Amino acid sequence: MPMTNAETAYQHPLMQAYWAQLDTRFKQVEDVFEDVMAEALAILTREDIHHYLDAARVIGKLGRGVEPLLVFLEEWPSVAKAIGDEAALPEVMAFVMKMQKSPNGKAITPFLQTLAPVARRLHSRELMGHYLEIALDMMERTTGSIHGHHTTFPSPGLPDFFTQAPFLLSQLSLAGLKNWVEYGIRNYRTHPERQKDYFTVQSADSRAVLQRERHGTLFMDVERKLDLYLRGLWRESEQLVPYSTAFDELRKPVPYFDKLGMRIPDVYDDAGQISGLDRYRATLAHMVGHRRWTEAQIADNWSPFQRMAVEFFEDCRVETLLCREYPGLRRIFLALHPKPAADACDPETTSCLRHRMAMLSRALLDPDHGYRDADLLDFVARFHALMAEGTSSTKDIAALALSYVAKTRRQSDQLAKIHFADTVVDYRDDNRQMWKFIEEGDEEEAFDAKRKLEPGEELKGLPPRHYPEWDYKSLTYRPDWVSVYEALHPKGNPADIDRLLEKHGALAKRLKRILDLLKPQDKIRIRYQEEGSELDLDVAIRSLIDFKGGANPDPRINMSHRTDGRNIAVMLLLDLSESLNEKASGSEQTILELSQEAVSLLAWAVEQLGDPFAIAGFHSNTRHDVRYLHIKGYGERWGDEPKGRLAAMQAGWSTRMGAAMRHAGHYLEARKADKKLMLILTDGQPSDVDTHDEQLLIEDTRQAVKELDRDGIFTYCISLDPKADEYVSGIFGRQYTVIDNIQRLPEKLPELFLALTK
Repeated sequence: MPMTNAETAYQHPLMQAYWAQLDTRFKQVEDVFEDVMAEALAILTREDIHHYLDAARVIGKLGRGVEPLLVFLEEWPSVAKAIGDEAALPEVMAFVMKMQKSPNGKAITPFLQTLAPVARRLHSRELMGHYLEIALDMMERTTGSIHGHHTTFPSPGLPDFFTQAPFLLSQLSLAGLKNWVEYGIRNYRTHPERQKDYFTVQSADSRAVLQRERHGTLFMDVERKLDLYLRGLWRESEQLVPYSTAFDELRKPVPYFDKLGMRIPDVYDDAGQISGLDRYRATLAHMVGHRRWTEAQIADNWSPFQRMAVEFFEDCRVETLLCREYPGLRRIFLALHPKPAADACDPETTSCLRHRMAMLSRALLDPDHGYRDADLLDFVARFHALMAEGTSSTKDIAALALSYVAKTRRQSDQLAKIHFADTVVDYRDDNRQMWKFIEEGDEEEAFDAKRKLEPGEELKGLPPRHYPEWDYKSLTYRPDWVSVYEALHPKGNPADIDRLLEKHGALAKRLKRILDLLKPQDKIRIRYQEEGSELDLDVAIRSLIDFKGGANPDPRINMSHRTDGRNIAVMLLLDLSESLNEKASGSEQTILELSQEAVSLLAWAVEQLGDPFAIAGFHSNTRHDVRYLHIKGYGERWGDEPKGRLAAMQAGWSTRMGAAMRHAGHYLEARKADKKLMLILTDGQPSDVDTHDEQLLIEDTRQAVKELDRDGIFTYCISLDPKADEYVSGIFGRQYTVIDNIQRLPEKLPELFLALTK
């Protein structure tokens, strides 16, 4: 077969493969393809390159000519670099497809043409998402509105809006841009010519509204100064990631830092004599203080009131230390810190806890605070005495804070009406780094007796963990969509599980012969152990000589062994939905009872091999209530405790599988193992009572499988649904087995595990 022109030009096989993936015949693209790919390969990962070319292929087949394809190929690598997140591509493509399906297809090219400069102004994926929300709202509200003809006319001002977007974002925050667009839509949606004048910034009122919305210090204008400030004064080089406060009226985001960088507002207004730039400096300095001196505390056993007090005290400790290093910061901190009036809160009708804490915080920083409360003055003196010692720690400050709570607690603190005026210190971060919950490693140790479930009792314990859910229609995630609650499964009688193992004694003997062949044979000595399986003769003789010579002998005279050559961590995730209570076909036992037998045998087999493994079950009652029940932790022996939990296993509700898999992956990913295997045992397809589109949760589970695979976790589904072939391959690919004869599950499940891990 003769080669095409492109195949002749691109002699490198990889470049030929990329050209074939793009699948276009535009000569103009062929001429620049190699140069475009050189830039893309320097910025994007190999996986991102494939997503990039897939998106380009879609754009090339929209029927809009070569220009949008060329623009996208040239601009997208710069967009990804500017916002630091290639994952924004699905959101951008979803917006492109919405324009394509509307009368606004001609706006695709100006949208793509200005995407890179817009990204350089926004600097984060979150703000890019808000920009797309503004554009989508404008498109939907101005399309087809002329003379009442629905979807007949394109939005007159949309292409001009995209053209002007880089300039507008150099003048406005996203909140200001949103207000400017809203004014234009509200006043000119039915006047096409005036709408064009407005969105091209030609009309007088367009410029007037633009001037009105210009305020504050934009992050994008001082980003370089702030970066130099961090590096020069604090020797920090963290990524600065802006967020907008205009799109979450309910939660009102505040500054915070995590592994991705320091999150700060995209605009700060002046506050009295303090400029927006100095407000940024105060916020960053405060976060630097926490990064240097704050040690995370275990929060499980502390009440919200206690945690709030610890946060206020620790905030003042790090700011005191910061002011010792740079005394000029005190002026900025005090100017930004509220000073509540002592009599502003009425404890007879209102909870004054926040009010008292804000006064205390002010007094800890301000020697001239003027407050006269005896308890406040006592703890201010104790705080400064502790700081004067020079060895204060977060633990010491936490003890002081808890003493304050114990001494000043009032019955009115429980009132529903809370005093908020002059209590918010807005330059401080949300203190998420101060807390850790016992949820890493051995989950069974993460819950005390109060968190354990009794039959029919509501889940209590750790706060919910929120997970996104994939929307296959828009090809985007619904952020923080699912709430997963976790707890230890209530315990039953472990003897019930022992009886199940005795029932399958013959099968266990057969498995034992296979297990002996799979056990790692190569042993590694671990020397210098105080306790071990045998005496380390060389060390013992040396210790005896030391003892005889009058020197202190080394007590580490034993050694032990560990096997090497098999390093596998296993998570067995059990679907505990209502359908497991049904009788198995041709059997008097329920599917749940057969699953108990199978899991018992599997756990016994894995314990024989010595592989660390965990068992958990899940079910759901809408996206707001996904229940994740720990049955066995990785570090827990297969003994009476996990056997008792397995014996008490009960089924109910629905099967929101994607969220449960993401949560199980959270634990499995933390294991240090060469291979990580997640086995999912289920009897039906993903579903829930609040989801009417049955494909939605199937696609979300499919996306979860992709995410786990990306994180190095191999997923495998064992389905007990005879009709599973209709959907399970779409979720797990070839990584599944359907067991039609459920009565053979106790035999099949351990054998399947051994086949997967041998």
